Amino acid sequence: MIRHSVLLLASLIVTSACGSHGAPGQPGANSEPIPAAKILDFTLLYGRNCAGCHGENGNGGAAIGLGDPVYLAVADDTAITRVTADGVPGTAMPAFAQRSGGMLTDDQISAIVRGVRSHWAKPDVLRGANPPPYTASQTGDAQRGAGVYGAFCSTCHGPDLAGHNGTSPLTGKSFLKGWRDRSVQDLMGYIRTTMPPRSQGALTGQTSAEVVAFLLESNGASAGSDPLTPATNVMIRAILPADRIY
Repeated sequence: MIRHSVLLLASLIVTSACGSHGAPGQPGANSEPIPAAKILDFTLLYGRNCAGCHGENGNGGAAIGLGDPVYLAVADDTAITRVTADGVPGTAMPAFAQRSGGMLTDDQISAIVRGVRSHWAKPDVLRGANPPPYTASQTGDAQRGAGVYGAFCSTCHGPDLAGHNGTSPLTGKSFLKGWRDRSVQDLMGYIRTTMPPRSQGALTGQTSAEVVAFLLESNGASAGSDPLTPATNVMIRAILPADRIY
């Protein structure tokens, strides 16, 4: 009888607790889920949006390791934010900013960039060395670009830009059809982050600007009034002669 009373009392207590507070793990009556756009936790944002390609700990995988302290010493927050927000056309790197068709707010992208730097950057990694600029400090020059192309690109794409051993041509109809509706900035970003294929990152912002100046000149583009830099956001179509807009 005593045992039965104890079990009954325990049952009443459990029932009362569940009736008052809900089942374990169940949200309370006044609790509200955090809207996806308000999530600013770096671990959560990075895990859901970046880790699949860049590695769980920033150690790389299908894409560059964002945890590389040398990369973080060379690339500033502006450059990383731009690539994260707008993506890199022609590569697997998508645009994450809502204004560019992605799912993340500007605050969330800033949280990712801050988190990447705070988790993995090492201020003394270069030990006083002066790294090359990630973005160009001078304007792109087609003549210098021809030399850069000869050193880094001609082996695969041919000295005449016509393609070699199955690589795509960098002049003519197929090239211009692929890039005419993209910006000069897009082309620079693509070259800067993906070329040469076996030595990605070998080209600085400066040399990328020079290669692009050479490619555009070789495809008949007219020189603009403003200097060519990685920030040049003019559409390639706008600087092509009418007979090159296929």
